[in-house]
Amino acid sequence: MSTKAVLKGGEFLLKEVDFQDIFIPEQFDEETRMIADTCRDFLETEVFPNLDRIDKQEDGLMASLLKKAGELGLLGLSIPEELGGFEQSFLNIMKANEALGSGYSYSVAIMAHTGIGTLPILYYGNEEQKAKYIPQLASGELMAAYCLTEPGAGSDANSGRTRAVLSADGKHYILNGQKMWITNGGFADVQTVFAKIDNDRVLSAFIVERAWEGVSMNPEEKKMGIKGSSTRQIFYNDVKVPVENLLGKRGEGFRIALNILHLGRIKLAATVIGGAKRAILHSVNYANERKQFGKAIAEFGAIKHKLAQQVVKTFATESAVYRASKDIQDTILSMKSSGVQHGLANIEGVADYAIECALMKVYGSETLDYVVDEAVQIYGGMGFSSETPVDRAYRDSRINRIFEGTNEINRLLAVDALLKRGMKNEFNLFEKARHVSDRPEWVENVSGPGYDEAKAALVRNLKNAILMLIPGISEAFGRKLADEEEVLMNISDMMMQVYALESTALRVKKLATMKSQEEMSIYRDILDVLSVDCAAVVQKSGKDAIMSFAPAEQQIGMLDILSKRCFVQPVNIKDARRRIAEKLIEDNQYSF
Repeated sequence: MSTKAVLKGGEFLLKEVDFQDIFIPEQFDEETRMIADTCRDFLETEVFPNLDRIDKQEDGLMASLLKKAGELGLLGLSIPEELGGFEQSFLNIMKANEALGSGYSYSVAIMAHTGIGTLPILYYGNEEQKAKYIPQLASGELMAAYCLTEPGAGSDANSGRTRAVLSADGKHYILNGQKMWITNGGFADVQTVFAKIDNDRVLSAFIVERAWEGVSMNPEEKKMGIKGSSTRQIFYNDVKVPVENLLGKRGEGFRIALNILHLGRIKLAATVIGGAKRAILHSVNYANERKQFGKAIAEFGAIKHKLAQQVVKTFATESAVYRASKDIQDTILSMKSSGVQHGLANIEGVADYAIECALMKVYGSETLDYVVDEAVQIYGGMGFSSETPVDRAYRDSRINRIFEGTNEINRLLAVDALLKRGMKNEFNLFEKARHVSDRPEWVENVSGPGYDEAKAALVRNLKNAILMLIPGISEAFGRKLADEEEVLMNISDMMMQVYALESTALRVKKLATMKSQEEMSIYRDILDVLSVDCAAVVQKSGKDAIMSFAPAEQQIGMLDILSKRCFVQPVNIKDARRRIAEKLIEDNQYSF
């Protein structure tokens, strides 16, 4: 397998890849599976038996559970051995995140500590800062938080009002301000705090210790979900921050914040896979046990439809997330082999795939929301009871569409990044888009000759359905395109569907080299259902976009081309879903 990513970030829209060049979850080795098993075992023994205590925020419990994870090495998977960690590959870290993702509030706490809490110091800290803090963050002796959001600065992070002023003796920055929605805020010993120095227009970042004079906080926030996660407002009143605790360079804070959020997005996309699989487990277990009209509700077609869709969306998310993760890993390794420093290679490697990170954060979080919503519906009236496990899953899922930048922001970010890279000629986006737009007859046959070839043709058609819109929206709106958020989100929705579908098609094609024809039938069912669903979203979003920008006299023609490019070879979609559901019902767990 290639050790260098075959596509740049965002380039999937323009080029094809060979199935042999992508990574699929079935390729994880025994060592990775052992790490994931350790994570799952930890949840089974330490977290799941204590979920009610965690949700009640029993004093000291969450911190003690994080420390126990540190003793097992689970807090140090991103940290080099010389700093007290057990550094793993990016793919292994993502698999561990998936395994921990079913831990409800606990998963939020551990992801915040190991991700946005620890990584700013690990990747941007100088040698003294890393030596002082990282080993204790890896062991769990210290806990970490990330302090960016303010009452008046949410998605517009750079509008924050927290200020730092250099003291007269030049030894400290005097920090004043307020942060809110701080995960782990109630017990984090070390905080990465973003503030503007003097009258700077951009943020800087500081390492602040909770024990310092002037650091105070409000009581715990009362939240809809993730009730066990400590979430507080934190206040800084004339806090003396030693000048040596400036993280990175002056004015680099906004870049640090954005790059850490890119990383947080793709990691969240892995985390929700674990949550989705657990919700599917509860769904099918209950469907097999609950009887109505003399038989288990799993036998009813309406329930089978729900179970199948849960599987299809989760399988697609998993396929796309690990494909992107392998590209990120290869880019990181390539940079390191070229002499790029550890932290910078990790930051830049992820930033290169900011488009995929944003798309997968949205796709994954909305997949989990679908899965838990249908889990409640499968439970029926019992699903509305707080005594069932799907109650917690439903409430806890909702935050993921807000975490790491709202899904609206991420949709806009993905398209904005794509267009900017095209304008910078990082790839030939506009040339290819114009080429497609000028050739309306360019529609591939999705009826044959072979199964894999037909799916590849469908993916190409759907990519071209996106590309055909780019010249039109660029000419119609010009420099005001950024204000046309509805149209940009149409494009983003089309992009994420295509990336998920292509990733799943490549996975299925690769699985065919590893499994028998009989075993492959269920995976082709998944791909068939996904193909119909994705093409429908692409056509609807494309239609909305066309009717929002194209002159009336062009709309009919463009809509006709769009329809042809979104055509899917008909299959018996009901029977395909039933077969998927019946395998799930027979196994009584997610085993795809």
